[in-house]
Amino acid sequence: MKPIRWLQTTLGTACAVSLLVLGAGVAAPLAHAGAPLVKTSAPGFYRMMLGDFEITALSDGTVALPVDKLLTNTRPGKVTAALGQAFLKAPVETSVNAYLINTGAKLVLVDTGAAGLFGPTLGNLVANLKAAGYQPEQVDAVVITHMHADHVGGLMAGGQRAFPNATVHADQHDADHWLSQANMDKATADAKGFFQGAMASLNPYVAAGQFKPFNGDTELVPGIKAQASRGHTPGHSTYVVESKGEKLVLWGDLMHVAAVQFAEPSVTIAFDTDSKAAAAQRKKAYADAAKSGYWVAASHLSFPGIGHLRREGKGYRFVPANYSVVR
Repeated sequence: MKPIRWLQTTLGTACAVSLLVLGAGVAAPLAHAGAPLVKTSAPGFYRMMLGDFEITALSDGTVALPVDKLLTNTRPGKVTAALGQAFLKAPVETSVNAYLINTGAKLVLVDTGAAGLFGPTLGNLVANLKAAGYQPEQVDAVVITHMHADHVGGLMAGGQRAFPNATVHADQHDADHWLSQANMDKATADAKGFFQGAMASLNPYVAAGQFKPFNGDTELVPGIKAQASRGHTPGHSTYVVESKGEKLVLWGDLMHVAAVQFAEPSVTIAFDTDSKAAAAQRKKAYADAAKSGYWVAASHLSFPGIGHLRREGKGYRFVPANYSVVR
């Protein structure tokens, strides 16, 4: 097909003629100089279908993390080199993601972002949920991977429950640990904030009778199952979502730094309660995802954080979802 016919077929006659005229040397209208920088991006949501379920990734924002100091079971120089291979350097601007699942019968939110508990660059989840076409009042259930501040802070907004009609679910082991005043009292000064954030976020739901913990592998609503993956925290959970033969596993914080931990799954992070168990869970999850080929998503993969895993040598390679528009 000749170029002009291809342009007409693909873009329409008017566009094709305009492009050819510009290409022939006719000057386009000049833009006005001195336009101010906008410095904002589009609303942070991304949508895909999983069988009959609609999955909406929601961005709470990004936060700069000194991962060269936070990653453990490795050498700092090795971390710096791995970051360099990905054209990154510390601190790494790290995504904080949550995932909204519309099963057709229930609207389920997996994690809630940080709200104001983790610095000024986060706290965008509710705004992005609204931009995606939903209201917080429509959420039926909030399921928590674990009770760190960047996963539970968004449960509250302005001193009120952000999701007033939702039942909140989390593993009993995390509730027993992070909602315990005795545990907070004996924690180090640096660690007390983890307990304070969890209590401030969860206790209003507990008081309202809207917190329902589970223990280990549990189906929460049809098509969404909690799967114990303890290590990063005492009750860390992943969530398995299945519809019409398609599967997505939401990893939570099984991994944090893609540029390092896909190639070296043994690398851990200072936030782990039990780093040895966390590494074992990560290796198990990676191997299963690569073998079975289902979708995976994680809280700190670059937004929207959805893709597949492929084994590569002794490690793995993350293959992000191809961008598409749901119709």
